[in-house]
Amino acid sequence: ETGVPVPDVNLMKEIITNIKSRCNIVICITTGGGLGMTVEQRVAPVTMYKPELASFNAGSINFALFHAIPRFKEFKFPWEKQYLGMSEDFIFPNTFKSMKEYCAIFAEHGTKPEFEIYDSGMVNNIAFMIEAGYVKKPVYIQFVMGVLGGITPSSENLMFLVDYAKKQIGNFEFSVCVAGRAQFPICTQSLLIGGNCRVGLEDNLYLDRGKMAKSNAEQVAKIVRIARELGIDPATPDEARQILGLKGIDKVNY
Repeated sequence: ETGVPVPDVNLMKEIITNIKSRCNIVICITTGGGLGMTVEQRVAPVTMYKPELASFNAGSINFALFHAIPRFKEFKFPWEKQYLGMSEDFIFPNTFKSMKEYCAIFAEHGTKPEFEIYDSGMVNNIAFMIEAGYVKKPVYIQFVMGVLGGITPSSENLMFLVDYAKKQIGNFEFSVCVAGRAQFPICTQSLLIGGNCRVGLEDNLYLDRGKMAKSNAEQVAKIVRIARELGIDPATPDEARQILGLKGIDKVNY
């Protein structure tokens, strides 16, 4: 009713079951959670629903949203300003101990990690987890750019991250997502250098300069058009499963 984030796994099940009833797309469940959620609350959906793919944050950062407050003269709901303000004194915790536990839970349920990389040091964290035997190659990485506390979005930074990951990890599949106005330019760059991309309203509210997107679908349609203009065809769900080495939609628990 108010849009406030809640750790309600039943709401999540309602959403993912509804999606699955309509099509066979790959659903990547978040384990990032919201401000104040415990590690157990964040990873619970993997244990309960055994998805093909789930996000796996590869290190701790100052995940800041508070700087957006001055942009708004008023808020729709009272919780919004408070929620943004909390992030000024918030560390998004992903310790080596919790990441080790995450790896075991993901492996137990056959869920592929989508490693979220907010800065270059997290590449080292993944390399360590591979070397320690916590996770097996090939890995799937998503470079998350534009969050205050993480790396800024630029062509140079994306090239650095990809090159650095190749040196530390070897071969991997990767995707890019960008918070803010650089979403489409940097996601297009990812396509040009052999990567994948994520677009959507979580990261960017606009379709073009000054034009707000009506839906996630509108943004997806735009990046698909851009990809096809570059001679790149989007993967079907089953092709994506093959590329990422996923277990299949028949093995999920929802």
